[in-house]
Amino acid sequence: MSTAPRLAFLKGHGTENDFVIVPDLDGRLELSAATVARICDRRAGIGGDGLIRVVRSSAHPEARAMADQAEWFMDYRNSDGSIAEMCGNGVRVFARYLQRAGLVEAGDLAIATRAGVRRAHIAKDAGDAARPGEATAGPDGPITVVMGEATLPEPGPEGEITVTVGDQSWSARNVNMGNPHAVAFVDDLAQAGDLFAAPAVRPAAAYPNGTNVEFVVDRGPRHVAMRVHERGSGETRSCGTGACAVMVAAARRDGADPAVTGHPVTYTVDVPGGRLVISERPDGTVEMTGPAVIVAEGEIDPSWLGTDLG
Repeated sequence: MSTAPRLAFLKGHGTENDFVIVPDLDGRLELSAATVARICDRRAGIGGDGLIRVVRSSAHPEARAMADQAEWFMDYRNSDGSIAEMCGNGVRVFARYLQRAGLVEAGDLAIATRAGVRRAHIAKDAGDAARPGEATAGPDGPITVVMGEATLPEPGPEGEITVTVGDQSWSARNVNMGNPHAVAFVDDLAQAGDLFAAPAVRPAAAYPNGTNVEFVVDRGPRHVAMRVHERGSGETRSCGTGACAVMVAAARRDGADPAVTGHPVTYTVDVPGGRLVISERPDGTVEMTGPAVIVAEGEIDPSWLGTDLG
């Protein structure tokens, strides 16, 4: 039996967008892409859409400049081991872990990500439900994350964004939430296909590092549903930044721009794994409310990982 220290982990999800959480508070681990991919493997590993390493901002070279604003840094990796700017559902799960571990209390907190500092609100009790959203609080209740402002790049000289699946193509809206998204409105979510492979997105120059792709249908007034192919992960049950991008794209399509009207706009966004409530305020700030649940914790035997921990 291996005598090397075991690697602690937890498993959590936000609207079934699931993550392996690795606490590494003092930044001692250097998980390689291959190690992350092995841990996230759904058949031979623990399984997850991504891996979240919990590190003090002061202990991580990419986050030290944010340490005076946020004590904790979310080092997020896609399931293939690639590094991502951030993950909206992951931020909520990250906040839930900090609360569970006794590192923060319910209320407001700041979290450093590669896309900058994100602010979260953990509901304290039923009378302090996260804003906006369900009235249920507690360890499985809603968490609101201030996701920052969306940017909507104009089409470049190559032309409009298009998304193609099989022999069908749709115009798409380029929305950046700290990470890139191509949002396409379709008649039926089945038109997205199996989403095992990334849909074709053109022009490629619009997304030099690849993109997340959302397919969206209407469910009612200010109520939409979506499926998503996440860059580096494939189809996932939910994507928080994707839901925010969808809300902004839907609002602009519907002629709603809070910066123009002076009034906030809220959409309900259904994902395969549940429901998120997204609001955009007149100052451009986008807020996302949804659940975050920790379902298990344990230890990884390093002999299973071999010597590849860096």
